[in-house]
Amino acid sequence: MSETWTINSVRQAIAAKKASAREIAAEHYGRIAEQNNKLNAYLTLCEKRAYTQADRIDALVAAGKPLPPLAGVPVAIKDVISTREVRTTCGSKILSNYIPPYDATAVLRLEAAGAVILGKTNCDEFAMGSSNENSAYGPVQNPVAPGCVPGGSSGGSAAVVAADLAVAALGTDTGGSIRQPGAFCGIPAMMGSYGRVSRYGLIAFASSLDRIGPFARTVADVATVLQIIAGRDPQDSTSTTTPVEDYSAALNKPVNGLRIGISKQYFVAGMDEGVRKKISAGIDLYKKLGCEIVDIEMPHTDYAIATYYIIATAEASSNLARYDGVRFGPRVEGDTLIAMYRKTRGAGFGSEVKRRIVLGTYVLSAGYYDAYYLKGQKVRALIANDFRKAFERVDAIVTPTSPVPPFRLGERVNDPLQMYLTDIYTVTGSLAGIPGISVPCGSIEGKLPVGLQIFGPAFGEARVLQLAHAFEQAGGATL
Repeated sequence: MSETWTINSVRQAIAAKKASAREIAAEHYGRIAEQNNKLNAYLTLCEKRAYTQADRIDALVAAGKPLPPLAGVPVAIKDVISTREVRTTCGSKILSNYIPPYDATAVLRLEAAGAVILGKTNCDEFAMGSSNENSAYGPVQNPVAPGCVPGGSSGGSAAVVAADLAVAALGTDTGGSIRQPGAFCGIPAMMGSYGRVSRYGLIAFASSLDRIGPFARTVADVATVLQIIAGRDPQDSTSTTTPVEDYSAALNKPVNGLRIGISKQYFVAGMDEGVRKKISAGIDLYKKLGCEIVDIEMPHTDYAIATYYIIATAEASSNLARYDGVRFGPRVEGDTLIAMYRKTRGAGFGSEVKRRIVLGTYVLSAGYYDAYYLKGQKVRALIANDFRKAFERVDAIVTPTSPVPPFRLGERVNDPLQMYLTDIYTVTGSLAGIPGISVPCGSIEGKLPVGLQIFGPAFGEARVLQLAHAFEQAGGATL
């Protein structure tokens, strides 16, 4: 029965009684047993929960009742998203024994739609990283580029979808952590607008930037999952009341005549030449589809990385203050309360998390708040304004997802600045709060996947998905 499943093929097979939801879940668990020791993509499996849900779906089929949109679809969840009674570690030792008492809203909505949750995926500790090498539980291997990183921080979620160990997965994106792993693993991956998907149950890294979004094998499946998890949630005051469009209905609308913005600021020195050629070919493909290519200026792009790492680390230092050995996770005893804090945090946090806490505490400290954090927020507003002005002239903006293809495991771990620069094209959309998707755009020498990124205006997910679907259907993945 083994095949590469999509959401539609799973539903059709179950509805036609060609396969049961339990059989499809078992098939995926069989592949996980064969491959996960090598890939290290799943940290925790929840077979009991999965089979209970699968049996519910099979009971609907037996009773002749209508099937929900994700009936029997195997899904994986990044390990920074809370799952009731399923261990949730954030890739950190400090939460090694944490079992949440509740589900994140996105998880509740997936299961209400019939999804079968297989388990929790590996990630950079507290979602801090661009390669999935910062996990306390070891790095994830890239299933399509052996020996290379899968991208981060949602590398585990990208890897399980690319390796057929799940049909779809949820990741989180703070500065590129959905889109970049999608690009590195050769699959579509989307970040909706800030506020489009509830953050309730997402363990916070940087609260004004964090977003939950889907990975899948096709843009159509990304659209289906996003449709289900999107929408207002009373549990999250930052979730928007803006109506959710019918994303699937928008996919097949013609793209001819749409204006696509191209900014020279996204094609600077330092970009891998192989990536440059593939993205140029992708832009040419849009021309063939009848899109109008428009040159635009994004003058504050050069400041995005510095701005992002000031704001994100400041928020992280505040959010991670709660991990002190009192309320969460294991405690390392000390002679005094302060000693206990120091020992617990020293043993529980990895080097990258410590680096960001120190940097964030510094930029928020007396005497430096105005010089760094306040100035960073002002530049963030300028970057957002660049996008607003651009979207007065164009319908979408196309950029590379990453300036480089997947790099070797260990290649950048000792050079944090080079690691941070892999997010240079993704952090701008994060700071602006707009939606973005990465779609496969060929591969270098048939080995290293390249991703093309599409930005749209705030809450313009339908247009972004429409352009991504057209690109995929026109053969963008094989350029």
